[in-house]
Amino acid sequence: MTDLLNGFQQDVVPNVRWDRVWDATVETLYMMGVSILFTAIFGVILGILLYMTAEGNPWQNQKLYRAVSAFVNIFRSIPFIILLILLVPIIRALLGSAIGAKTAIPALVIGAAPFYARLVEIGLREIPKGVVEAAKSMGASNLQIIYKVLLPESKPALVSGITVTGIALIGYVAMAGLIGAGGLGHLAFMGYQRHQWDVIWISTINIIIMVQIFQMLGDFIVRKIDKR
Repeated sequence: MTDLLNGFQQDVVPNVRWDRVWDATVETLYMMGVSILFTAIFGVILGILLYMTAEGNPWQNQKLYRAVSAFVNIFRSIPFIILLILLVPIIRALLGSAIGAKTAIPALVIGAAPFYARLVEIGLREIPKGVVEAAKSMGASNLQIIYKVLLPESKPALVSGITVTGIALIGYVAMAGLIGAGGLGHLAFMGYQRHQWDVIWISTINIIIMVQIFQMLGDFIVRKIDKR
């Protein structure tokens, strides 16, 4: 078995340092985990604001809806790699550096939260109006409608949405590696610069495995909480 592994290392992946692959995988998981957490928080807040201020809903306010909608649309329209470059001076000014996993997280959240906000808004719109009207007729306040009606009723859509957004974030994390954020994207880029295709393939396979696991986990949670 040991001879087989040694032969695989020497013949198939001679340039792969597994300690570096492990470190890059941990960095990628760290950036993904923190980014998904903050993306979920800000995305839900923005999505609820979009839903509640839309015409016919409890906080109807066309000016506020248009302002939030414009903000969401603008940041959804900017390609992530360009957003990263645009935010480098700001991140350097705020954090003192634009290198490292922590410095990529603000850009990851800013890039992904507007996308998730739209998915949240779509999920909330799928809730029958009658459910909200029934809660209002029983004296529920707007905040109670959010916490006791909208969020519980839209849980499958929220989880499904964050699953889709999380997979997009894995791609964003890989792109962030190109400008010094670290992770598997950076490792693949270093492999490309050194013409080490085995390093690129190992990095890519790791990313594919992450996507598959994240998708399966999201699908499993949706099946468990979807009572329809």
